[in-house]
Amino acid sequence: MSKLNLINKSFCLEKICESNYQKLLTLVPHITQITESAIGASNSPLELHLSVIDRAPYTLTLELSHCFDQHKKHTFEPAVNIKVYLDARMVEVIRHHERSHVFQVIKSARQSVAVMDYKWSLNYFLGQWLDHCLKNNYNFNNPAQLTSV
Repeated sequence: MSKLNLINKSFCLEKICESNYQKLLTLVPHITQITESAIGASNSPLELHLSVIDRAPYTLTLELSHCFDQHKKHTFEPAVNIKVYLDARMVEVIRHHERSHVFQVIKSARQSVAVMDYKWSLNYFLGQWLDHCLKNNYNFNNPAQLTSV
């Protein structure tokens, strides 16, 4: 793989993370006001659940998932853990429920191309999912949803 491809992949990953930040803020406009969790509703029978895992001055770590009610048992999928960089205005997927954390899969720094590909696929998936949620008009605008649920 040429150095040009590596640069382009890195640039594309950065742009996806920036785009996902804008999509997430469109979906959840008051994201910094959520204390523990919130539920997004739409015309779809599936609720969108957002939980705050960690909060720091310039970052939030969240879990975003749909809630499926199967046989009177709640299943949360895809259960994506997201790091929101408020200062850099970027969002990065750090874990997906069906896929391990990147550093558990790729243990060698020499595999930088594999790391980039893995991160790119996780963040591309998030962008597509956020597009789906926006298209289906999920709404977190209700202030009552911004407190503990």
